[in-house]
Amino acid sequence: MNYNYNYNPPPPSFATLLPPLHSSLNLLSSSLSLLDSSTSDFPRLSSVLKTVRHYELIPQPTLQAAEASLRHEIGPFIELLLERVDKELERKGRRVETLKARCELNGGRLSNYNREQKSGGAGGIQKNLKGGKKLNGEAALRAKVVRQRKEALKYSVERLEMEVAQKERELRMRLEQQGGGPVV
Repeated sequence: MNYNYNYNPPPPSFATLLPPLHSSLNLLSSSLSLLDSSTSDFPRLSSVLKTVRHYELIPQPTLQAAEASLRHEIGPFIELLLERVDKELERKGRRVETLKARCELNGGRLSNYNREQKSGGAGGIQKNLKGGKKLNGEAALRAKVVRQRKEALKYSVERLEMEVAQKERELRMRLEQQGGGPVV
């Protein structure tokens, strides 16, 4: 086989070269207009592409120092507020205990009062305890006032006894908290 490597095509005519040349020229002109419109905004583009730091990264030691400073600054205030809350809770707890004790005391009084009512302790005409005489008018009123005063004093004594007991409990609780062990 014999191959001919010297192939010479026939010379092209100018008529066949014009359409591809016109399309290349159109492509080049459209590329130039596109490039011109794309690069006409370069001054604004440089400002848009400029990096602005909205969030800055902080090194870990700086962050830890800021946290320590913040803790040092607000720590005492937080401790003070926590102490106030603890004291208020203790006060409210004592108030609840006092109210419970007062409720029990009043319940006992009410049952005593009901027993006295059933036994006939109240009436228009009172009996004198010493002589068993019936009292009328002013003497009955005076006896009633004395009896009420006696009840009021009795109530005051009971209340004071309960307050003493409450104070003893509080003192024991404080001593237990401070000393760590129960106090007898």
